[in-house]
Amino acid sequence: DEAEELAAGFKLLSDPVRLRILSLIANSPTGEMCGCDLPATIGRSQPTISHHLSLLAEAGLLTREQRGKWAWFRIEPDRVAILRDALELA
Repeated sequence: DEAEELAAGFKLLSDPVRLRILSLIANSPTGEMCGCDLPATIGRSQPTISHHLSLLAEAGLLTREQRGKWAWFRIEPDRVAILRDALELA
């Protein structure tokens, strides 16, 4: 079960757009980013970014907070740590 969960997490991050989104949010000075800022930064449409953000949030890698009409995203450190730790063991 653990191996399947890890594989699903790594499969999710095998997409370059999702990996870039996760990296941008993780390296943001405030530790969070508005979903509205990502399309211009990544060069993809808002629907495409929203799709990838939803997948990352559903997997537990991001948390989402609605502020007015915009959604803000943060890294879920415990979930990301599981993937990072798996790489350290390899």
